[in-house]
Amino acid sequence: MNSSNRKHLVVLLLLLVCTGRTDAFFRTFKDWFDKLTLSTPITPSNEECNEDWNSFDGKGLKADLKRRLFGQHIAAEVIMEAVNALMNNDNPKKPMVLSLHGISGTGKNLACELIVKNIYKEGMDSRFVHFFNAAIHFPHISQVETYKSQLQHWIRGNVTNCARSMFIFDEMDKMHAGVIDGINPFLDYQNKLDGVSYSNAIYIFLSNNGSTFITQTTLDSLKAGKEREKIKLKDMETTLSLSCPLFIYRGVSNVVDFFIPFLPLERRHIVQCIMVEMKAMGRKPEHEMACELADEIVNYFPTDEKFFSVTGCKRIASRLRFYIKQVVGSDVV
Repeated sequence: MNSSNRKHLVVLLLLLVCTGRTDAFFRTFKDWFDKLTLSTPITPSNEECNEDWNSFDGKGLKADLKRRLFGQHIAAEVIMEAVNALMNNDNPKKPMVLSLHGISGTGKNLACELIVKNIYKEGMDSRFVHFFNAAIHFPHISQVETYKSQLQHWIRGNVTNCARSMFIFDEMDKMHAGVIDGINPFLDYQNKLDGVSYSNAIYIFLSNNGSTFITQTTLDSLKAGKEREKIKLKDMETTLSLSCPLFIYRGVSNVVDFFIPFLPLERRHIVQCIMVEMKAMGRKPEHEMACELADEIVNYFPTDEKFFSVTGCKRIASRLRFYIKQVVGSDVV
């Protein structure tokens, strides 16, 4: 943006504020911030912050979690209860803050997509849903103060524009401490900040912190003959809350409502993922073929027992497409 355009933008923003057009102000600011800082393509949208566009579908979320989030009985139950409690509370005392933990490919991002899908009509394309990746959006430690300031402006502007805004932060284990400080003030119990209530907002943190503990606990359980589904949140949450040093030092642990473990996926869950991908590719899901593919295209650990998928379901789609093209001899749409 050249200096001339910047001047025109400043004049426009001042005019909008002076004429009381705060909604237009924050929409203009959001577009500018997207282009300048996050390099997000701007697309026109008629989406408004009202029940026509943002309405919670509890039955839909419950069905989606059961049908698509394989092997995550703890996460499915806790997410359902937490989201349902917030969305059915007309006067929440604080924003909902969830921290999702587990190795790659276990469904953390998918869980976020399912929550979004059942609140916002536009899904992940909603202008009220904001996704950040710590490694991409906040990479340079020398720019931490800038990131912190921009992020606070971003949260203030968007929550002012729509109280039911959602902020998703991926790879929190790579987040610089100073950037976390920028989020923290908005997460706690409070009436209003500068006349704005932040209690209807939703914050979701995704992290690999605690993955070793989750995996070991699940492995020990299986070796002891305990059913996977018998593992409870209480068996893991305390240790998970201590697995994020920055959360502890910066006080975030005190305002997280739930630390949610995503367990490593077993072969039976990989079979389910493969069948879903088969259907997505326009092929008839075949259980026998899915079982064969679960052994052919996925690696497992530990080396001896081979209980868990190394990458969960993350690479299933690409590997399945490659396998079908190379082995079966047909192209995939």
